[in-house]
Amino acid sequence: MGSGKIAYSTFFARPDIMHIHILGICGTFMGGLAVLAKEAGHRVTGCDANVYPPMSTQLEAQGIELIQGFGPEQTQLNPDLYVIGNVVSRGNPLVEEILNRSLPYMSGPQWIGEHILRGKWVLAVAGTHGKTTTAAMLAWILEDAGYAPGFLIGGVPVNFGISARLCGAQASDFFVIEADEYDTAFFDKRSKFVHYHAKTAVMNNLEYDHADIFPDIGAIETQFHHLVRTVPGVGRLIVNGDEASLARVLKRGVWSEKETFGASAGVNWTMVEHPGGSFDVLFNGAQVAQVQWGLTGKHNRMNALAAMAAARNVGVPVAQAAAALSRFESVKRRMEVRGVVNGVTVYDDFAHHPTAIATTVGGLRQKIGASGRILAVLEPRSNTMKLGAMKDALPGSLKDADLVFGFGSQQALGWSLADALGPLGQIAHSFDQLDFLVKAVADAARPGDHILVMSNGGFGGVHQLLLEALA
Repeated sequence: MGSGKIAYSTFFARPDIMHIHILGICGTFMGGLAVLAKEAGHRVTGCDANVYPPMSTQLEAQGIELIQGFGPEQTQLNPDLYVIGNVVSRGNPLVEEILNRSLPYMSGPQWIGEHILRGKWVLAVAGTHGKTTTAAMLAWILEDAGYAPGFLIGGVPVNFGISARLCGAQASDFFVIEADEYDTAFFDKRSKFVHYHAKTAVMNNLEYDHADIFPDIGAIETQFHHLVRTVPGVGRLIVNGDEASLARVLKRGVWSEKETFGASAGVNWTMVEHPGGSFDVLFNGAQVAQVQWGLTGKHNRMNALAAMAAARNVGVPVAQAAAALSRFESVKRRMEVRGVVNGVTVYDDFAHHPTAIATTVGGLRQKIGASGRILAVLEPRSNTMKLGAMKDALPGSLKDADLVFGFGSQQALGWSLADALGPLGQIAHSFDQLDFLVKAVADAARPGDHILVMSNGGFGGVHQLLLEALA
């Protein structure tokens, strides 16, 4: 924690504007925190190892001063508080200076919980997959219903064009937050979501992930149960009833209302699918609404069930929520079309876990049918993937693709991507130089093809490089 009880009690008692300096400000979460703090009237500065667009330009447009690197001389800024992101660890020169001088510091999730979320009805969306999309759906439903919610989402919902805001056109009692299970900071190894004190908590799914911090799925289930423990008795859990892992979490104890969604016997929220992607929404067996939209994939329909259930908990009628979803425009980097050149469509998607990859490729296959070709372009970049914990699942996750192009050197990954993709046979190709990959994909593509790029990073701007090569 920080410098001691006296300093913190003095700090928390201050009603005036404060100056916060954010370490790791260019990450999605910390960048959103900076925007919220600025909207709330605080002076915000920040630093990161890599200060570059688009996050740098977005923050500078908000009047936030950015500093490259973590030099200890930044303590001369004399902020009231240092807010430290989980990308920063011991040995960081600025962190060491803060600790040596007993300067006040706090994690990002704790600051959000105590300075933004306190007094709000918090709707938190947790899960291995679908957090960003479900949180975006939920925020849009509440916005469409006139609730003007605040939100902090790990992506940019197209309906809003921003990833974070304090509230809408008027003051609001509601705040939607993407609730990540990743650890909080170098000094707080609990999951971020325990700081949010949700009244409505969505648990979409739970698989093994984050191999860099969790030894097994049981460790993640423990963190999810910490989330369950923070939901008050008057609150509500919205839980995927098809997930054995979440059933094990709930077996440890539940103290609030609970509703389930999925396809298993006895769940509260179910659906009946129709050709084209529309579906009927059923609550306890009775049809209560129909969603008509252009999104593909069962995963998006499940996300929608969860979002509608959560919105109903704060008073939005299900039929009204379903109507709002017909105007939902998804999230950037979730099957986002980046361009069409000579009849070839290039998509960008955030998929970085084998389950997410399988869902994304499968959803596109469902959309285009058996006759269209999918050229999957994959960068295994997440910490879990780099550790090789999921490499054996890669071939199965790409089974719906016609051609596969992987990018990553053995030196960077610590394992052979070519060997991992080997079971796919001649349809798979691996590269460790981006220009060679771009040329191979462009040479293989033909009119009517769909190039699906999947990475949780920038991937060297490969989307634009592909569009230029195709032209």
